[in-house]
Amino acid sequence: MSVTGVGSPSLPGSTLADTVLERLTAVYGAAADPARAEPMRAYMKDVAPFLGLTTPVRRALSRTVLEGTPRPAEADCTAIALRCWELPEREYQYFAVDYLRRHARVLSSGFLPVTRHLVSTVPWWDTVDLLAAHVVGALVTADPKLTRDMDAWIVDDDLWIARTALLHQLRYKEHTDAERLFGYCLSQSGHSDFFIRKAIGWALREYAKTDPEAVRTFLAREKGRFAPLSVREALRNIGA
Repeated sequence: MSVTGVGSPSLPGSTLADTVLERLTAVYGAAADPARAEPMRAYMKDVAPFLGLTTPVRRALSRTVLEGTPRPAEADCTAIALRCWELPEREYQYFAVDYLRRHARVLSSGFLPVTRHLVSTVPWWDTVDLLAAHVVGALVTADPKLTRDMDAWIVDDDLWIARTALLHQLRYKEHTDAERLFGYCLSQSGHSDFFIRKAIGWALREYAKTDPEAVRTFLAREKGRFAPLSVREALRNIGA
């Protein structure tokens, strides 16, 4: 049964989310560094304001926030992620992505619409790519029926949804569905956007670490259908 949806997911009640968000906003807010925030925002093309927390600092603060908290249920993960996405500063969304990666095993196929919301709301590569590889990829592995949703996502008008479908197998290695991967790449080969063209090359390059000959053969046959950027990225480590 397909679970793809386009409506906003409902926000469940969660005592754990209440605790985590109270701690999170206090701890992150107290450590904000305005001098770093503006360059970070500029680097990310003004997708969102920043608190100015570097990754090592942010992750150390996250450990403080989560100290002593119990293992979450899916509803807790949903509540934490959606509430972090409602906060303006990007570091809160980074926290949510890290949290979902850590607890991906508690998520069911019913979480996919939540992930779609996260991917398509305040979208940029910094959150989308991690959600694709570590959350969506894990959901599809756990429930292969979700490949039908990926088949729909790859032709979605939202480029970030399509990019997620392209990248969801990044960590699959020998378990990659190569036929599906190649088909997805071909279906988006004419896309004009940089982020789709880059994702095609990245997805092929990653699979080439497992089966370079398959990627080389595929590109030898279909190279003319791809943008030079996609081909360069795909062949970066294996050659023509």
